[in-house]
Amino acid sequence: MTWLPPAVAPIVLLLISNVFMTFAWYGHLKFTDRPLWMVVLASWGIAFVEYCFAVPANRWGHTVYSAAELKTMQEVITLSVFALFSVLYLGERITLNHIVGFALICSGAFFVFRGPLPS
Repeated sequence: MTWLPPAVAPIVLLLISNVFMTFAWYGHLKFTDRPLWMVVLASWGIAFVEYCFAVPANRWGHTVYSAAELKTMQEVITLSVFALFSVLYLGERITLNHIVGFALICSGAFFVFRGPLPS
């Protein structure tokens, strides 16, 4: 992804990988009539595609971000993608407790990216 700035490429790749991973982990919930072995294999295949985006995101991202920053970024992206997925694909509602929990996780991410606090 040399056409994207080094700080942006991992974000884009993590977004793409999280869309695939969310479908791998939760997409089968709409197909409860399928045998478990079948959805496990389908999910595994989708997860392979996810890894094809996540591994380069972390490899290239580590030239710009620390491992802790990459993991934090991935978690915030995961929650964002999952929130949209659960509403748009699964038809579930986001409740106030979800919003509060997400806000607390985002505030934790703020401190990871802020850098060391003064002693």
